[in-house]
Amino acid sequence: MASLLWGGEAGAAESERLSSHFSNLIPRKSLRGLKSATVPGLGASINNSEDDEEEDMVDLAANSLLNKLIRQSLVESTHRVEVLQKDPSSPLYSVKTFEELRLKEELLKGIYAMGFNRPSKIQEMALPMMLAHPPQNLIAQSQSGTGKTAAFVLAMLSRVNAPELFPQCLCLAPTYELALQTGRVVEQMGKFCVDVEVLYAVRGNRVPRSTDITKQIIIGTPGTVLDWCFKRKVIDLSKIRVFVLDEADVMIDTQGFSDQSIRIQRALQPECQMLLFSATFEDSVWQFAERIIPDPNVIKLRKEELTLNNIRQYYVLCDGRKDKYQALCNIYGGITIGQAIIFCQTRRIAKWLTVEMMQDGHQVSLLSGELTVEQRASIIQRFRDGKEKVLITTNVCARGIDVKQVTIVVNFDLPINQAGEPDYETYLHRIGRTGRFGKKGIAFNMIEVNKLPLLFKIQDHFNSKIKQLDPDDMDEIEKIEY
Repeated sequence: MASLLWGGEAGAAESERLSSHFSNLIPRKSLRGLKSATVPGLGASINNSEDDEEEDMVDLAANSLLNKLIRQSLVESTHRVEVLQKDPSSPLYSVKTFEELRLKEELLKGIYAMGFNRPSKIQEMALPMMLAHPPQNLIAQSQSGTGKTAAFVLAMLSRVNAPELFPQCLCLAPTYELALQTGRVVEQMGKFCVDVEVLYAVRGNRVPRSTDITKQIIIGTPGTVLDWCFKRKVIDLSKIRVFVLDEADVMIDTQGFSDQSIRIQRALQPECQMLLFSATFEDSVWQFAERIIPDPNVIKLRKEELTLNNIRQYYVLCDGRKDKYQALCNIYGGITIGQAIIFCQTRRIAKWLTVEMMQDGHQVSLLSGELTVEQRASIIQRFRDGKEKVLITTNVCARGIDVKQVTIVVNFDLPINQAGEPDYETYLHRIGRTGRFGKKGIAFNMIEVNKLPLLFKIQDHFNSKIKQLDPDDMDEIEKIEY
C-alpha cells in the first residue's frame, strides 16, 4: 500500500517530511535522550513568568494524540458495552475471531502483522455492524487504546474497490497530527493491499484545481477537506462510500470544525456509510452526532466508576511550600515506594519541586503543558519503564494515563477551580492514578491550614475518610502498608 501526498518534486519533498514526522510520532520501545537530570523546558525553571503561574489546561486534541502514542497494546476495557440498534428486532452479532468476519486475505494478513490476535471488546460488537451488507451507520463511544481506529480503518479498507481510481473513503480528524496517526494505521493494516493508496488532505499538501485524484482513501482535517471538495473540486463527495468522523468530542471543542463537518456530510449520498467515534458522549457530542449521522446503531460505554474504596487518603498540615517539601521528603524516606505521581497546580511550582528533588539526588521527571506531545510521550514511557521513580506533573496527566506500578499519588496542591472551590472531578482522577487494576493505593494531600476547609469538603463530597498524618512521626509513617 502506498502512503502518498501529491506527486512531483514538491510531493516527494512533502512525502519525505511526512515520513520524518511519522518517525517522530511513533512510540519506540527504547526511548533515549531524556535523562533524569534533564527536563525539557527547565532551563528557565524558576523565572516568574506569567505562563508558569498559569494552570495547565487540558488540550483535548493533544491528550488524544498522547494516548495514541503511549499505547503499545490494546487496553482491556473494564467498561460494559451497551448496544442500541436502529432495528431492535434484528439479531445482534458479535465475533470472537477476525476469521468470522470473512475478510479479504490481504486484510487478515495486515491485521495479524499489526499484532492483533483477536478482536477487542468494542471490535467484537462494532465490526459486524460496520461490515454488514447493506452498510449501516454507527455512532460509537470508546476510549483511546481500545482498537476503535483499527475498527473503522478495517471498514474503510473492506469497502474500497481497488480498480476504481477515485476517492471512495473519507476520514476526518480534528488535527494534522491525529490525521497522520490514523493514516499510519491505514498504511500498516493495508500494506498487503497493493493497489490501495491513501492521500492526506492536511495543511501544506496542496493540489491543483480540477485535478483527478486517483487515491481511494482520503484522510484529512475539516478545513482542508472542505477546500478540496468545494473550492478546488478535486474530491467528488457523491462517490464517497464510507465517511468517518473520528474524535468527535475534540472536533466539537475546536471552533468551526463541527460546522465544516456538517457541510461535508450534507454533500454525501444517502447510501454513504457514516461512522462517528468519540471518547466522551456529553450532550453536545450527542446533539452533533444526531445531526450528522442518520438512523444509526449506537455503541455506548457505561461510565467508568472510579472508586476511592481501595485508596487510603491522608493529609499533612503544612505552613508553606518548603514545609510541604520537607514533609514529602519524610514520607518518601519512610515508606517503600514503587512509583509515585506528584500533582502541582501550576507549572512554576512543578518546576521548583523538580529542581529541589533533583538537587537532593532523586530520579524524577517533569510533565507539563509547554512540552510537545512527543516529549510528553517520551517522558511517560520512561516513567513506565521505571527509568524515573517519580513523575511531577500538572493536570495534563490527571486522566487516562495508567501506569501499573504507581502506588502513591501526592497532591502537592489541592485541585481548585476558578471559583476557589474544590475541583472534585480532578481530585478523583488524580488520586485514581493509584489504586488501579484492583490494587490498593495511597494518596497524600499537602495542605496549608487555610485550605483545610476545602479538604473537608472533598472528604464530605466523596463520603470517604482522609486521615491526618504527622510527617515528623516516622514510626507512624513506617506503619503505612499497601
